[in-house]
Amino acid sequence: MSHTRLFAALAASFALANIASAQAPIAKADSDRLVAIAQANIAEVAAGKMALDKSSNADVKSFAQTMIDDHSKGLDETKKVAAAKNVTLPTEPDAEHKKMAADLEKLSGAAFDKQYVSKAGVADHTKVLAALKKDIASAKDADVKALASKLEPTVAHHGEMAKKLDATLK
Repeated sequence: MSHTRLFAALAASFALANIASAQAPIAKADSDRLVAIAQANIAEVAAGKMALDKSSNADVKSFAQTMIDDHSKGLDETKKVAAAKNVTLPTEPDAEHKKMAADLEKLSGAAFDKQYVSKAGVADHTKVLAALKKDIASAKDADVKALASKLEPTVAHHGEMAKKLDATLK
């Protein structure tokens, strides 16, 4: 065997070995979990920004800023896991949250505050908390499970904050 053929055969062997040792692709269910986590963070940041612009209630503005800060961090962490897993994430709110934003956009004053806190605060955090608990129990990928576990206490805290704030709004 010539040196060129030997080299080509060795190169092909190494290439196959590298492919075989590469991380197995992430399961579709776990990929979907990452997309859903990103979507929740994107929606909370967008709704929080709207609340900062539209609300004149200091407590609502403070809650909105917390949502922007914490969910921006959550999105950054989600992006890191997704990049490592080769998962493409959305860059804007989904249809459900776009509709909620359109509905909120039509409101002002106390009516806006009440709907923002009720929908983006209480309802969304209740839904996301349940999804994260399911992710923690069901995710096969250790990094996806760890991400859900890391975000779960923050989302639970946000839900409690939203419920308390909601109770003060008329």
